[in-house]
Amino acid sequence: MNYAIIAAGEGSRLASEGFQLPKPMVPLCGEMMIDRLIGIFMRNQAERIRIIINENSPELEAHLLELRKDLPIDIIKKSTPSSLHSAFELLDGVAGIDAVCLTTTDTIFREEEFAEFISAFESNADLGGQMAVTSFIDDESPLFVHVNESGIITAFTDSNEMQTPYISGGIYCLRKKAIEVLGKSVRSGTSRMRNFQRQLVAEGIELKAYPFSKIVDVDHVSDIETAESFLSQEHLA
Repeated sequence: MNYAIIAAGEGSRLASEGFQLPKPMVPLCGEMMIDRLIGIFMRNQAERIRIIINENSPELEAHLLELRKDLPIDIIKKSTPSSLHSAFELLDGVAGIDAVCLTTTDTIFREEEFAEFISAFESNADLGGQMAVTSFIDDESPLFVHVNESGIITAFTDSNEMQTPYISGGIYCLRKKAIEVLGKSVRSGTSRMRNFQRQLVAEGIELKAYPFSKIVDVDHVSDIETAESFLSQEHLA
């Protein structure tokens, strides 16, 4: 499996609250978020791990360059206007990527559930994509995910008028046709990841929702404690 990490955000909210290092270097239970993700990917048969960082993260770049000596990491250094544009830089036109698991650096989940998520995607070659969803809502602007009785995604909405239990978890497995839609979406002027997800549905790409019990995003300093408590419970389970 190929993996890709969006680590190009400025982390402005964390910086305004006193955390001065790049966001991917936030420590959780003694391990940087970026290192935790890389470790999980390596334990799930990573062939390559492509990581995009912004142009103002020398500490993060130095750290990843050190890791790259021993791990199959490709680093792209480019500041982008959105996570969708970061995904485009990671995936568009890259030879040899027929399927990929893409996530942002601050998505915290249970490793056991992630391994099952990857196994489910790899065992169903007919899917155009598989997306993590969760019923745990701790997001400032959640994206609601609507599914049919088979778990196939039928719509992404900004409000929950259809009473779905699920929101997007920010972990995306995409096959070649979905990656091609990503390129087309950005070139047409789309500027948000959620609008790309809507375009996937509009173009008939079959997407399966895969429920996680809980996914935590780290956007504020207070989220660090929440994420550490969540990971501590995982280790005790």
